[in-house]
Amino acid sequence: MLKGTKLYSIFTGTCPVCQNESMYTSSNLYNPNKTQEMHERCSHCDTKYKIEPSFFYGSMYVSYGVGIAIAMAAFVICYFLLNLSRWNIFLVISFISIFSLPIVIRISRNIWINIFMDYDKAKAKTN
Repeated sequence: MLKGTKLYSIFTGTCPVCQNESMYTSSNLYNPNKTQEMHERCSHCDTKYKIEPSFFYGSMYVSYGVGIAIAMAAFVICYFLLNLSRWNIFLVISFISIFSLPIVIRISRNIWINIFMDYDKAKAKTN
């Protein structure tokens, strides 16, 4: 339904140009050796993911915002809905931040690459 939009590519981790293949070599987020491991190019449209050396360093800035958004959502739920104490809120936010780290890493990379690349219907249909 959302195919062809940046949101589709961001949430599925597919190629931002054709959205037909995953950018990552492993679908397991919680394998520390494979979390950041990406294909060099898309096998469908031949898009090179690493535009320049150290391209994904910029995703660190995005990950800060994504991490803060997750922490703020956890705080609002814990404080306003669950009425937890400050100490318990701290523990919940710490646990969620650690548990969601691989998700934040991939989402941030997906957002970063989608800033610089757009969906192309012609390349999506080839092959």
